[in-house]
Amino acid sequence: MKKFFTAILAAVALFTATAAQAQVKFGLKGGLNVTDMSFSKDVLDESNRTGFFVGPMVKVTIPLAGLGVDAGVLYDQREAKASSDDYGKAVKQRSVNIPINLRYNIGFSSLVGAYIAAGPQFGFAIGDKSTTLYSDDEEKWAYDISNTNFSVNVGAGVTLMSHLEIGFTYNIACGKTGEVNVWDVASSTWNQVTKGRANAWQVSAAYYF
Repeated sequence: MKKFFTAILAAVALFTATAAQAQVKFGLKGGLNVTDMSFSKDVLDESNRTGFFVGPMVKVTIPLAGLGVDAGVLYDQREAKASSDDYGKAVKQRSVNIPINLRYNIGFSSLVGAYIAAGPQFGFAIGDKSTTLYSDDEEKWAYDISNTNFSVNVGAGVTLMSHLEIGFTYNIACGKTGEVNVWDVASSTWNQVTKGRANAWQVSAAYYF
């Protein structure tokens, strides 16, 4: 029993000593989105469009273990063109996203390193939350953006000179990011046609001070 408690105390002491060496850095991150919007029904066709994101970041790293966490508050804009034979309209989704990623860092030298990262992202829609796709005397088609959305990030990248990071990420929407609704003038009702998800490939650059 004494050996058991001794081992626990040693593990706690090692963890405390390692955590005390954790490095905290603040920085700025920005990049490009390539949105892949998919609908649950084949009512609309869609095409990829680019967008961007930018905002402050914080990174916590435990050098000896190679583990770390990064988090940020990012302004994010995604765009996709929804179209059919009769109409076409760009759908824009503007949101404030909060990514929280667990990282594993690999240092090749004092100048170059690599990392892999994954974690959840919480999004809050801002700006216009509804876009009219098509309208005539009989009906109106609109894409309504969800107020909140949850997604998962999976990515990797390189670190240069301990300050600059170049990363590639795939952001996977875990729920609907919006839905297409149709207003029927005759019945004066909204009818849901299809749900949409906006996944995105992302390339980014971050600088930590």
